[in-house]
Amino acid sequence: MAENSKPNIMRHIASRHLKLTAEEAVSSVSSGDRVFVHGVAMTPLSLTHALAARASELEDVEIIHIHTEGQAPYADPALSASFKTNSCFVGSNVRNALDQGYGDYIPIFLSEIPLSFRRGILPVDVALISVSPPDKHGYCSLGSSVDVSLAALEKANFIIAEVNPQVPRTMGDGFIHYNEIDLLVEVNRPLHEIPSKPLSEIDLKIGKHIAELVEDGATLQMGIGSIPDAVLKCLGSHKKLGIHTEMFSDGVIELVEKGVITGEKKAVLPNVITSSFVMGSKAVYDFINDNPLVQLKDASFTNDTAIIRQNPKVTAINSAIEIDLTGQVCADTIGPRQFSGVGGQMDFIRGASLSEGGKPIIAISSTTKRGKSKIVPFLKEGAGVTTTRAHVHYVVTEYGVANLFGKNLRQRAKALIEIAHPDQRASLEEAAYHRFKNF
Repeated sequence: MAENSKPNIMRHIASRHLKLTAEEAVSSVSSGDRVFVHGVAMTPLSLTHALAARASELEDVEIIHIHTEGQAPYADPALSASFKTNSCFVGSNVRNALDQGYGDYIPIFLSEIPLSFRRGILPVDVALISVSPPDKHGYCSLGSSVDVSLAALEKANFIIAEVNPQVPRTMGDGFIHYNEIDLLVEVNRPLHEIPSKPLSEIDLKIGKHIAELVEDGATLQMGIGSIPDAVLKCLGSHKKLGIHTEMFSDGVIELVEKGVITGEKKAVLPNVITSSFVMGSKAVYDFINDNPLVQLKDASFTNDTAIIRQNPKVTAINSAIEIDLTGQVCADTIGPRQFSGVGGQMDFIRGASLSEGGKPIIAISSTTKRGKSKIVPFLKEGAGVTTTRAHVHYVVTEYGVANLFGKNLRQRAKALIEIAHPDQRASLEEAAYHRFKNF
């Protein structure tokens, strides 16, 4: 019965939505529109490329998105009269546009981006998305990226979707009925992958220090990259861990298979992995496909401090670009250059702080690849403060752990210098002496 019902739905779709090319579908975009683009691995590349090809016909089209993967042709400065990127999180594919003054960035917490759509602060004219084929009831999945996309779709005046059989069908909030989609384009393309990189000795040292802070029964938040991977690698002997995070990647799979991650101690959505998006290799996309163990939720839920804090022992692990001697964290700029975005760091740092037994952690290697200290007397001129010094508790480098909570400025400086690179400690002590005098 179920096998016979799906073709009926597809015929219904065919009667309502003509089969269109990407070029035909994006012809509905007009000058002056604000166009939302589905993010991360779900970026609808055929639609964005087709839209960029219409540059000569359009002007002042605003492209709004969080981090997207793949080429972003609309961000080409040569097309700046036609398209303007307005990023809520800056990825490598749009940094050049911002550097040259042809793009903009909105400083905003990930938890509040959905509110900006729902409250009409950022009205959406057209949404370009990727979805799975519909199930027998006509529902398509938003795949690996629910995050802010659900809110954009709720408020968009017009929705254009790539329907891709390689999009995983995920459980949780991320469903849209085909009747809500205005135009459909069929594609068959693998999702963008970010394979795991080999872990360095520094990564593993940081991972070991953090793993020693993680208690059995803790609820984890961590992102993608070598340090989160190193932490997960060091958690093999832990028990009854849970995941409530804004995103996760391949590293959780092994811990689920070993029975380390069970979610049984979580207060919010126990026994499942809660996230708003997933990014990694095909292995993790296969893992989340049709898997009731994983629920992808709206970012206004996953990143709500009031929800995060309900879980026990929330251990939030976030990274930074530099930290000053008072504990101010810059995680999204290099001086005045916008490198990434505020994202959900503050959402989880605060949520972990308020959780019973929670531990907010900033993880950072002591030096850059060029040997410059990431623990600095002052943040670079023009740098943004992503997390304030009043919010910072634990800072971890390969040289150890500094707990800044409850410490005054001099005590903070001393604790941070102790985990700085040995070659940098003398200059940091001198800077601290000039700043705090009796040091």
